Amino acid sequence: MQITTTLTSNPTDDARLAEILANPGFGTNFTDHMFTVEWTPAEGWHNARITPYGPITLDPAAAVLHYAQEIFEGMKAYRHDDGSVWLFRPEANAERMVRSTERLALPALPVEDFVQAVDALVEVDQRWVPANDEGGEKSLYIRPFMFASEKFLGVRPAEHVTFMVIASPAGAYFKGGAKPVNLWLTEEYTRAGRGGMGAAKTGGNYASSLVAQREAYAKGCDQVVFLDAEEGKYVEELGGMNMYFVYDDGSIVTPETGTILEGITRASIIEILGKMGYQVTERKFGIDEWRADVTSGRITEIFACGTAAVVTPVGSLKTADGDSPAPASTELTMKVRAALVDTQFGRAEDTFGWMHKSV
Repeated sequence: MQITTTLTSNPTDDARLAEILANPGFGTNFTDHMFTVEWTPAEGWHNARITPYGPITLDPAAAVLHYAQEIFEGMKAYRHDDGSVWLFRPEANAERMVRSTERLALPALPVEDFVQAVDALVEVDQRWVPANDEGGEKSLYIRPFMFASEKFLGVRPAEHVTFMVIASPAGAYFKGGAKPVNLWLTEEYTRAGRGGMGAAKTGGNYASSLVAQREAYAKGCDQVVFLDAEEGKYVEELGGMNMYFVYDDGSIVTPETGTILEGITRASIIEILGKMGYQVTERKFGIDEWRADVTSGRITEIFACGTAAVVTPVGSLKTADGDSPAPASTELTMKVRAALVDTQFGRAEDTFGWMHKSV
């Protein structure tokens, strides 16, 4: 793409930026610029540009506001000790967005254009990528997204589509760091069923999870567990993370995909565990297995994973029928977490070739 760049005339001053980066939180502060490119059937992708970050103008009849034709991605940029900035597997995010476009009837943005757009924004706003001392885990969270921007109230694929990238400095997703999160099992709500949008990264999947997440908070839990829509007995995923179950014989299970999002962190962990000598089985995993095998001690660890939270140990499971205790250990969970995080931040050798130098 040919990208034009218009720099802001009012950049965030150094003192304010230092204050933000010292305690970035998650998703509350945004960089000085954003990337935009548009698509129409006649022109394809065109008018790629970086402009000052700010509100966007949409017609009240914009299709996304009425029919939710929208997808997004989540990824991070990491500051290494030498000052360089790296992305973790950006091509995988780009490829997953292509799969999401197919499900939501949106035009595919070529993988190389996706990566170029992210690189361009990171380069312009590189001072927003936090540095880390003593093994810190601050990063720049990057949110590429695509939506139907056509002014039209008919139910058909939009003929004007906008792709954008924004970025936000990020600290730990869960306050207090990687401590076990307690889960609530919803047996009333599901996220997606066979033939639905569960494998696409689209806002509707997250919107459908919010009522159950609210219920989890009311029960004193951190996250919600969803079961399959067809039989209501197989574990699928949390509101925004995939799951792993570690057994006392060294075997590891993760719920199979198809109706759940194919997480990039999830896929990376399968490779990390393989290198550690573990075999991961992807299959249907019953909620009754969870209850019985944690209680008996056969399941020794459970952890959840995702771009924002990285890897987080799972504690107890609370259900309407009673609670299941927390697994006894977090040893392998923390080893996997360290292997992943150290690769991302350049503290360990990138033996998988996952890291992409952006700046």
